[in-house]
Amino acid sequence: MDLDLRKLRYFVAVADRLHFGRAADELHIAQPVLSRQIRALEQDLGASLFTRDRHGVALTDAGRQLLADAGPLLASTHAVRRRVSVAARGNRRLMVGFRAGIPVIPAARAFEARHPDVVVDVQRIEWEDQAPMLLDGRIDVGYVRLPIDEAGLHVTPLYTEPRVAVLPAGHRLAGKEEVTEADLADEPLVWHADPGTQPTRRPHPNAGYLVRGVDETLEHVAAGRGISFLARSATVFYSHPDVIYVPIPDLAPDQVCLAVASSRTSPVVDDFLTAAQATAEITAECGNYEMWQLGGEAASKHG
Repeated sequence: MDLDLRKLRYFVAVADRLHFGRAADELHIAQPVLSRQIRALEQDLGASLFTRDRHGVALTDAGRQLLADAGPLLASTHAVRRRVSVAARGNRRLMVGFRAGIPVIPAARAFEARHPDVVVDVQRIEWEDQAPMLLDGRIDVGYVRLPIDEAGLHVTPLYTEPRVAVLPAGHRLAGKEEVTEADLADEPLVWHADPGTQPTRRPHPNAGYLVRGVDETLEHVAAGRGISFLARSATVFYSHPDVIYVPIPDLAPDQVCLAVASSRTSPVVDDFLTAAQATAEITAECGNYEMWQLGGEAASKHG
């Protein structure tokens, strides 16, 4: 039995909203049609995906499993369409995503020495973009920072770099040359992911703010709502008049990795990964402003 991708998209819409009416409106179809499609999908799979009672709609264990698997699968179909469209236009282009502070140019130069006919494009990505953009094909390769949801991805560690503490300008430790984890014990932490992914060995209370990128993190820190941590090289890209960066040598380092979609099979992508690994040491040393300026100028030529 082949899985009907249209039914799968309908299922995801209901699972995301846990409401058939709102999902039908979003999909621009009638609610009875949506209900029939979900029942047909349940029959195809031989499993009940939702429970429906007077309290509302909830996912069953089978539904939760399908939702976890559906995201990468649907993203992969989008990626296939993108790659076929690019191939049909005859383009030879590799899109490389990167987190702020990670130079792409050393690998791009090494790669283009072997593939002068392939244009390397670069695109900066935020934490929440890392996995989705790889899975749906918007980028072919990603220089990512952990944590990342690795479902549907192949992730290879590349190098580590120190982190800094991100403090409000008026913080009691803002004038220090460096701080320790013990100095910041019990400070509320503004963090973009699950508290279990915090790089510190000491527990910090969650400041309670959902942030979707470094800019939002800096705003919360500047307002005195908590502290945060940032990879040292990324501080070149992000500044704020009311935020101070202070080295914190005993903090767990930031892990930089290369990531590609597990379904992505391409000799060109493989060659870029090889170039990136061969130039990892150079890349790790390029996280200063002058070198990044040089890389930025070169990157504009690749685009």
